[in-house]
Amino acid sequence: MSADSKPPTKYGVVLYPGFQSLDVFGPCDLLATHSRFNTVSVAMLSSTLEPVPSNLLPTGGCGQLVVPTHTFDNAPDDIEVLLVPGGPGTRDDDSIAPAMAYVKKVYPKLRYLLAVCTGSALVAKTGLLDGKRATTNKKAFKWATCQGLEVNWVLQARWVTDDNMWTSSGISAGIDMMLAFMAAIYGEDAAQSVADHSEYRRHADANDDPFAQFAGA
Repeated sequence: MSADSKPPTKYGVVLYPGFQSLDVFGPCDLLATHSRFNTVSVAMLSSTLEPVPSNLLPTGGCGQLVVPTHTFDNAPDDIEVLLVPGGPGTRDDDSIAPAMAYVKKVYPKLRYLLAVCTGSALVAKTGLLDGKRATTNKKAFKWATCQGLEVNWVLQARWVTDDNMWTSSGISAGIDMMLAFMAAIYGEDAAQSVADHSEYRRHADANDDPFAQFAGA
């Protein structure tokens, strides 16, 4: 971001069946805390306005239903930062096809794209990560990295930045990535204030990834 650019205030979150709850709710809660003192808006986007399930278990299991605020077709045209979560749904190409199409279409207008967990696999499938450095969920590392063979995947990383792309390791790493993003965009004091209000102990080193040792399928 250039010195004379205003920090972004318009966020969008991509939803699809089988998204990982914390991938969405962790970063969004940080933005909600930040919005107590700064202007921030978040649009929840999906293919329809029907509630989107986080859980795909045939037994029902325990999950959440999130009601989108907009569809991909009528999403606000002024979104500056787009968050793409991961989750088991990323392994179903038919399920995520509308999300992939939207991400690919809107990316040229974005200032930043943030992907959490296997959300980077979804983005990789669009070709937008080709030639860029990125990371992803470590227990799903083998599968996820096969979704983008032209991506420079980084195993030992809590999160990775390349140009205006931010990608994180699995699930809780999205919180650390969002705090790092907020520090870069809004300033370290703002990010630490949000972390303190959340009573969250940050992983501040992007290269410190204790879960890389679990890299698998």
